[in-house]
Amino acid sequence: MTTSPPPPAPRLLHTAAALRDLPRHTGARAVVMTMGALHEGHATLVRAARARVGPQGQVVVTVFVNPLQFGAGEDLDRYPRTLDADVVLAAEAGADVVFAPSADEVYPGGEPQIRIAAGPMGTLLEGASRPGHFDGVLTVVAKLLHLTAPDIAFFGQKDAQQLAVISRMATDLNFPVEIVGVPTVREDDGLALSSRNRYLSAPERRTALALSAALYAARDRLAAEEALRARAASVGHPAQDRAAALAALGEDRAAADAHAVACAAAGPPHGPSVARAAAQAVLTDAAHLDPPLHLDYLALVDPSDFTEVPDTYEGEAILAVAAKVGTTRLIDNIRLVFRPAPGTGTATAVAAASAPDTAETTPGTPTSTTPQGPLGAHR
Repeated sequence: MTTSPPPPAPRLLHTAAALRDLPRHTGARAVVMTMGALHEGHATLVRAARARVGPQGQVVVTVFVNPLQFGAGEDLDRYPRTLDADVVLAAEAGADVVFAPSADEVYPGGEPQIRIAAGPMGTLLEGASRPGHFDGVLTVVAKLLHLTAPDIAFFGQKDAQQLAVISRMATDLNFPVEIVGVPTVREDDGLALSSRNRYLSAPERRTALALSAALYAARDRLAAEEALRARAASVGHPAQDRAAALAALGEDRAAADAHAVACAAAGPPHGPSVARAAAQAVLTDAAHLDPPLHLDYLALVDPSDFTEVPDTYEGEAILAVAAKVGTTRLIDNIRLVFRPAPGTGTATAVAAASAPDTAETTPGTPTSTTPQGPLGAHR
């Protein structure tokens, strides 16, 4: 029995000069930016990049722990550095090049005096919890885009706000690159893959599962409400006296079902509030676990600017959560879609979203892009 040979090792480069001298392939160049400690989530990004550019294209993976995006008291010093293992994983996923510069190479002369500001979107949620974080992210992403000169850049949807601010920067500042978002990859128990998961003890990991459980609860509650509204639309609006008549006959379960359908038909749609409440209930329970979950934020936001959506919202939204378990801070999110109630034409009813355990975990399937800016240079 023969075994396939191992993939060729990618070229490992450490300097901007070596990267400039790197010959381009005949196809497109894609970049996947990481801070190292690569895992299956990163591998999914690399595979998506490889699939997009094909055998004639070139995939560059950057490994750089960016000091600008760590605030006071955060885990810069203990952030894992595993370059040898990272190169192996990148090779197996299909990378051609790993660019792993030093801090002095990226920031010659020390921290830059000129930085890119994330604007209002960068002050919300993650930006409020970690002031200046997104300015540091955008500054290093802009520098790495200049250094790697890609046609396409791939980022994970787990860091939804980061993806949003990077996409907005590329559009607003006319970067000649397409930004592609790739769905979140989850472990078998639902926990979103993160380099920080390794810090969790077994009891802390059990508590941390409340993040994805809260998102699932919101998704499932929305799906249930939408199903009730669809039934109400298909059978008409059953009167409350039908529920009472069934109850008198002892048909309690049927009476309860009829009552739920009647309420769904008569009451105003309230999808956003239902989603928030379902998720919050799970997180509130998790605050009483041992060890407890300490919630930072739960927010249902417009993906265009990350402001909270009203209960009358229609369209796509992101339900985002951040919390600490022990000393480890974790984030997660799910995309939800709110549609009009059947037959109403109003813009305030609910619809279920792409589920975290279905569409959001399909490895390597890009779902959102930002087109190249109008002033994009010819390559």
